[in-house]
Amino acid sequence: MTACNKELALKEAQRVVGYIEKAELSKDDKDRIVKDSIANFNENVNPGWLEYRKSVSDNAAFVEWTDSVDHFEDLYGTQFIDCLGGFGIYTCGHRNPEILKTVKAQLDRYALHSQELVDPLRGYLANILAMITPGDLQYAFFTNGGAEAVEMALKLARLATGGRWYISTVGAFHGKSMGAISMGGKGAYREDYAPMIQQVQHVKYGDADAMEAAIKNLQAVGEKVAGVIIEPIQGEAGVIIPPAGYLKAVREICDKYGVALIFDEIQTGMGRTGTMWRCEADDVTPDIMTYGKAFGGGIMPITGIIARPWCWGEKLIENPWILGSPTFGGNPLACSAALSTIKYMLENDIPKVCKEKGDYFMEKLGILMEKYPTVLKAVRGAGLLIAMEFPEAEVGYKVTKGLFERHVMTAGTLVNAKTVRIEPPATLSYEHIDEVISKLDESLADAKAEFQL
Repeated sequence: MTACNKELALKEAQRVVGYIEKAELSKDDKDRIVKDSIANFNENVNPGWLEYRKSVSDNAAFVEWTDSVDHFEDLYGTQFIDCLGGFGIYTCGHRNPEILKTVKAQLDRYALHSQELVDPLRGYLANILAMITPGDLQYAFFTNGGAEAVEMALKLARLATGGRWYISTVGAFHGKSMGAISMGGKGAYREDYAPMIQQVQHVKYGDADAMEAAIKNLQAVGEKVAGVIIEPIQGEAGVIIPPAGYLKAVREICDKYGVALIFDEIQTGMGRTGTMWRCEADDVTPDIMTYGKAFGGGIMPITGIIARPWCWGEKLIENPWILGSPTFGGNPLACSAALSTIKYMLENDIPKVCKEKGDYFMEKLGILMEKYPTVLKAVRGAGLLIAMEFPEAEVGYKVTKGLFERHVMTAGTLVNAKTVRIEPPATLSYEHIDEVISKLDESLADAKAEFQL
């Protein structure tokens, strides 16, 4: 462990800031950054972080340095077509010039807010968000990360209903803070933190009868349920699309028992699945909805919740900070990015673009599934949230690693590759989609040969 050394820290900071501010890096600079990056992650971030990543092999690494439209580049200029999309961040593309222009203009004015004066952008964003969300969703609260937004949703459900229990679903993913992970439906993420929030029950996803039974049984023994939390499509679980009518049935159940319905649209929202919000496809309005990922246009991190008026009771009006008071939540830079993102999405009908390109992807993937039925077992999705399912994780990892070697990044790792997500930017060209399909064809052939499938 290095002892405190401010002189060394200053020298190192000056060197790194120099890299950032340089228009062009020398070969020596690039080699040094790669070497430093591996050492820094192993010694100061987490030694395990690099272990499973496809971008690291034989003591070398692909170090991300710049991006544009539908691809990113490493330090040496190697381009990768992006079919990972930061797990949903880059719906509007990488460094979208229109959104970037807005953020730069705001940065030249002021970046963060005083915490006391009225910040107009937060109000404008909340107002416009209410215009593009379904039903009577009206009051917004802005946060920084997805798990934080989920925490606010869970707290608001308690404030609104007076209940203390939550119903979530098996396979769910809502983040990894203590409250969010309590709602999660995978043991691998939960078991090291038990006991967590105790008043949580998990039921089978897609089974409305199981949902009602859980609520009914709790109420029968004197326990009040605050909220039901659901992903309209389960993302991390493998792009699991519920049966037709499921979300409407859960809406009716929540109304029947006085329970707040929370939709986690952090990944499915902002056009990703072919409608601005996935719940619109089922014509259902939740009581509380979370959003994030693409909300900041791939430029700034911003997440949050929006709720119906009945959820925003007197406690919240009397004490505006009772729900939370994140220092950087809804800051001017992030709000400017979100405002510009909404403008860009509406001007270019990004939900429609996602649907059309998603349909095109699915058609091509269907042809590959017929060609390699023992390798590619299933494809499913909505818009540009697509999953490929393989016989086992090792096969999926082989395919995604093969794509990476062909300079296509997808959402599969050694720890979870039985189902691999494709979440490209909506700016991905049809020519690049065809290129991805061609390279996937080659990768599937390699996997078929290696595993003798």
